[in-house]
Amino acid sequence: MTPVTLGKGGNCPLPGGAVTVTVRTTAAVDVSALLLTADGKVRDDSDLVFFNHPEQDGLRVAGAVVEADLERIPAGIETVVCVASIDVDQPGAAFDTASTPAVSVVCGGQDARFTPPPLTNGETVLLLVELYRRAGGWKLRAVGQGYATGLAGLATDFGITVEEDADEAPAPAAVPAPAAPLAAPAAIPGVALGKVELTKHGAATISLDKSDSGAVVTATLEWDGGTRAEGAADLDLYALFAPAQQVRPKLGKDERYEADEASEEDPAAGAVYWNNLGTLDAAPYIALEGDAQEPGCETVRIQRPDAHGYVLICAYSAVGNGTGSFKSFGAKAVVSDGRGSTVVAPLFSKNEYAYWVAIALVDFTNPHGVRISQVEKYSRRSSESRPMLYADGVVAMDRGPVEFKDF
Repeated sequence: MTPVTLGKGGNCPLPGGAVTVTVRTTAAVDVSALLLTADGKVRDDSDLVFFNHPEQDGLRVAGAVVEADLERIPAGIETVVCVASIDVDQPGAAFDTASTPAVSVVCGGQDARFTPPPLTNGETVLLLVELYRRAGGWKLRAVGQGYATGLAGLATDFGITVEEDADEAPAPAAVPAPAAPLAAPAAIPGVALGKVELTKHGAATISLDKSDSGAVVTATLEWDGGTRAEGAADLDLYALFAPAQQVRPKLGKDERYEADEASEEDPAAGAVYWNNLGTLDAAPYIALEGDAQEPGCETVRIQRPDAHGYVLICAYSAVGNGTGSFKSFGAKAVVSDGRGSTVVAPLFSKNEYAYWVAIALVDFTNPHGVRISQVEKYSRRSSESRPMLYADGVVAMDRGPVEFKDF
């Protein structure tokens, strides 16, 4: 078959069946693909296909090759986008004239080639081609869009969860504008997020290989005592946990209220806090590094990411602190992988009479890494009952035990 050479923005029909997209470059790259609906969005996190999640709904990524079985692509998917990203662990790494990837696409009797214009402005990401539905069939479009802000920029710009992740960071400048709106993953393998501060009820996902025995996540409660007339507050960090083997599927939006009630019989396994410092050598693989007696921070280390389902970061303000909102104490949760990704969950509301606040939920069930969500739920006025975390990730206030320090 005679290859068809496409220019940027060019398209050609695809006969259907199996499609093989092969990326060729002199640089070390990661290849990934996205399944997009008609509005240019992924359905959920599993629609990002990459080396750590290599297959989804007829789409497969293997090294520098994307394979798509068009007959197995779900009816709700309108577009498959193929992406190449350079290995940013190389100092100063970026695509240049010599390393700008080219692509070949084979489908039945169709062989198409596309060589994008050379990238010369520090781009580290290239949206190569897209397979898209048209008039009952499939077509191929040559995209060739480079991004100088990298995959982390794409992730924070578009997000994989439409309602939350889009708020995680300012939108990057793209070079040039895409032909159609595209969704980007919330976490890209090997790419550090840097420092991200969440908006209210926002979320961010840290890329993490859960099979990496050396991976450690730290979750810290930070506070500065605020501007209270009574003096600085002594807060306590509580890390409530539900291990991986206890996790059950999340329910839909219409079932969430029922889940709160049904979860009464399915509470999380326990808590790491001042009276139960935990351990790293055995379950729960979570340990509190000490009980701070003055403003500053308390930190838990979380090892064995494969062993965890959910971890809820909470703060308790003892009666002795007097009245004052956690926000006025400067309380916030900070979650880090120690490899260049830090997610800060601040507080936005004042609640003068709450002794408990659930600040952030750390979700280890996310297929692409660790997802941190800003929760910000407060206990009832003057309630000393701690929050509860359930095995489906539901957070309920005022349902846990009451326990007072005796020192």
